Amino acid sequence: MKREDIYYQAMLARDYRFDGKFFLGVKTTGIYCRPICPAKPKRENVEFFHSHLEAEKAGYRPCMRCRPESAPQSPAWIGKSAVVQRAVKVINSQDAIDFNEDRFSEKFGVTARHLRRLFVEEIGKTPKQLSFENRLNLARKLITETALPITEITFASGFLSIRRFNDAFKARFKKNPSEIRRDKAILNADKGLKILVPYRPPFDFEGLMKSYENHRMGNLEWFKNGKMHRVVAMNGKVGQITISNDPESSSLVIEIDFPDTSIIHMIVMRVRNLFDLNSDPVVVANAIESDPELKKLLKRNPGVRLPSGWDSFEIAISAILGQLVSVDRGRALVRDLIEIAGQETKLVAEGKAVKLFPSARAIIEADLTNLKTTGARKQTLVDFCKAVNEDRISLEPTQDVDEFIKKVSAIKGIGPWTSQYMALKALRNTDTFPSSDLILARALEKHPWEIIEKVSPWRGYVAALFWRAYAETLQKQRAVRK
Repeated sequence: MKREDIYYQAMLARDYRFDGKFFLGVKTTGIYCRPICPAKPKRENVEFFHSHLEAEKAGYRPCMRCRPESAPQSPAWIGKSAVVQRAVKVINSQDAIDFNEDRFSEKFGVTARHLRRLFVEEIGKTPKQLSFENRLNLARKLITETALPITEITFASGFLSIRRFNDAFKARFKKNPSEIRRDKAILNADKGLKILVPYRPPFDFEGLMKSYENHRMGNLEWFKNGKMHRVVAMNGKVGQITISNDPESSSLVIEIDFPDTSIIHMIVMRVRNLFDLNSDPVVVANAIESDPELKKLLKRNPGVRLPSGWDSFEIAISAILGQLVSVDRGRALVRDLIEIAGQETKLVAEGKAVKLFPSARAIIEADLTNLKTTGARKQTLVDFCKAVNEDRISLEPTQDVDEFIKKVSAIKGIGPWTSQYMALKALRNTDTFPSSDLILARALEKHPWEIIEKVSPWRGYVAALFWRAYAETLQKQRAVRK
């Protein structure tokens, strides 16, 4: 069967596993859609594209029903060269609307001119144009899914001029913002700010929630009725978000209560990274299932995702405090550090006053006498914070991972587990496997390292799978020994 025929069958079945992996242009209407769109055009009337950019380059405009700009994204969904694929991934996950081509290109070791040339050759748009489209996509999502006034949406999507926003929006979507809002007249203003963020199933939401609850950040995070609640601080302001799963629509539901709507884009991107929504579970599964034993584990835990955290600095500090102690003890030390060095807020969560996670400078200047860990561990904590504060160590995910591990490991008191754990969770590197981790070391007794190596560049997902599959078994073994 030809690939186009497979795509058409997936479209007829509205198979969410293909959502975002291809798009279809309907020749009779000039509209392009996601494969899950309710519309069912005839086979002879459609052509297929690997990305929404290809569809728009061919002259199609986005469908108003399925909103193809909202489709889940994939790390390697477009571009021939590695640098373009990496750059597209970063553009689609960055948590800042302000885009500077020179600063952006430096992350990949090339000039802005060279990166623009690569983008134009491979996808027909510059990095800045792609970032601009993402802003418009966010705007349409806010118009169709929330009751925010158009003026606030203008600024939330990074536009300083309402007139320029209206012109750009109409050029992209062929309707002005108010026309689309009228099309969604059933929207209820009392629903608050809720945004749906789609993912590609299968999706092990429960596994990620267990991981985040086990490693929760003091009073900043709490879990109740299948929802994750988080206090967030950005640009000097504080608010709250709630994250839950809607498996019927294959989407996460983000409820946002924040005093500055211009931060919405940053919050959505952070949630995407937190739940690894750019992952393609089919690609990962194809690599993992090359081994029969790993295939059995994945079958019991389908849709495994990389566990990470809300903030890279929080993850790194938690890794240092979690060295050579239990998960419970590590979590307690993180909570105590927040109480010692964190900034007060006026928020109360679950009956407890909330302090923000301390900055690197706050930890350096804090009196850590009452932090119940060793003096050597406290010194390691301070030394790491000094390196971050002085820009000797970066937590930027685009950097060379081996170089990062080398720099971090040079700090006294940081060993292989800590540096690799940071690379996996803070940098979200898909190929890092912290083999000295207690659970992973036990798993390697059952699964030879040679097998794990063959799964590259997805070894991080094998680590996540082992944590998911063997954590409870290890805890039971510990209980028996006690």
